[in-house]
Amino acid sequence: MLIGIVRTIILYLIIVLVLRVMGKRQIGQLQPFELVIILMISELAVIPSQDSGIPLVAGLFPVLILLLLGLAISEIALKSEKARGIICGTPTILINKGQILEGELRKLRYNLSDLLEQLRAKNLPNIADVEYAILETNGQLSVIPKTGKRPVNTQDLKLQVIAEGLPLALIMDGKLQQKNLEKSGVNIQWLNKELTKANVPDIKKVFFASIDSQRKLYIQQKADPNK
Repeated sequence: MLIGIVRTIILYLIIVLVLRVMGKRQIGQLQPFELVIILMISELAVIPSQDSGIPLVAGLFPVLILLLLGLAISEIALKSEKARGIICGTPTILINKGQILEGELRKLRYNLSDLLEQLRAKNLPNIADVEYAILETNGQLSVIPKTGKRPVNTQDLKLQVIAEGLPLALIMDGKLQQKNLEKSGVNIQWLNKELTKANVPDIKKVFFASIDSQRKLYIQQKADPNK
């Protein structure tokens, strides 16, 4: 029993490592060959965890082969546009200048109900409002609205805006994030002074605090456990 638990934990950690090596992607962003490899790895990992008679190394050998195969295919697709088109496919236009391309829908076995569902998910329930709809190689639908239906932006209004940098977390659950403090260009004295202004007596009382590119500090104190 104990051996089975240990083998399962080892297999779990190795599979997580394999998936990390393959790259950070959500399931919906996987290419077909990546999804197949992940499914096969998952199936192969179950076999040695269920059968203690199979040596762990022998059970992991096919997993290693699949990992190397996935990395090799990814490298080929990265360096060759032609190979990328064969391996991953190419994006397909389903709506062109407001017109649904019936032939492309039939070719991809993509029915109108699926198309309308995806458009509703993009807050574009009316096909008349769509300039282009493109089915990407990972199965996601990219939608470009017609000019009059696009959200207004600052360029349309001719407004001058200040570029925003990435906010940095300075305090998380009462703990100072020293690296982020150094990146932010402020020091601990400045931070303590700002906390005092906000009537926060101690860093340990802060649940979360972040600073933006304009040196504006956001502070949220920890909840009172007595309430």
